[in-house]
Amino acid sequence: MNATAQWAGMLREATTWVLPVIFAVTFHEAAHGFVARWLGDDTAWREGRVSFNPLKHIDPFGTVVLPALLFVTSGFLFGYAKPVPVNFARLNNPRRDSVFVALAGPGTNVLLAIASALLFYVLAVTPAGAAEWLAGNLVNSLQINAVLCVFNMLPVPPLDGHRVLGFFLPEPVRNAFYSFGQIGIVLLIVLMSHGTLDPVMRAIYSGTDAVWQHLMPGGMTIFGIGS
Repeated sequence: MNATAQWAGMLREATTWVLPVIFAVTFHEAAHGFVARWLGDDTAWREGRVSFNPLKHIDPFGTVVLPALLFVTSGFLFGYAKPVPVNFARLNNPRRDSVFVALAGPGTNVLLAIASALLFYVLAVTPAGAAEWLAGNLVNSLQINAVLCVFNMLPVPPLDGHRVLGFFLPEPVRNAFYSFGQIGIVLLIVLMSHGTLDPVMRAIYSGTDAVWQHLMPGGMTIFGIGS
């Protein structure tokens, strides 16, 4: 295989990861803004963030620089998109509706994961060359959306799960908890770099494989773990 063919193969493989990431992150962030607007806060709408244009959601540091640096220096991958601006005080019922806004992103990832699984049925009528590339996209989409959904539901600021947990906390504790957003990012990076979250990630992988085998029986697994 010559150098041109190798580069073409690498580029083709890269697209099967880049495209699912773009779809997963873009739909996740747009969903937050859409639900916030529906529930009374149009901040994201006015700033043009309720959009399926991925460029609207890319954070130069969190989406590009940080993942590259962490992958090169420690071997693990972590990043984040530009958070959708939400003024929770403007929601119709701030305490309740903040939970719905938070759940919108992970919920959208669940829908994308299910859609990716169901789209495997179209591979039977897809030309062979395109079917292999499409299958790679769908498998990676399942992985990415499953991890993005469950990871974002961890009750650590500023992840979506901390808003859900906050609903159950007394107001003084809740307000203090919400103020730890920046510290939460540092804590997540430290936990991931030391492998502390590895059991959580393995549980995500196992659960995703179990659901996959239920939807698409036949022995194939997504993460190679199985049910």
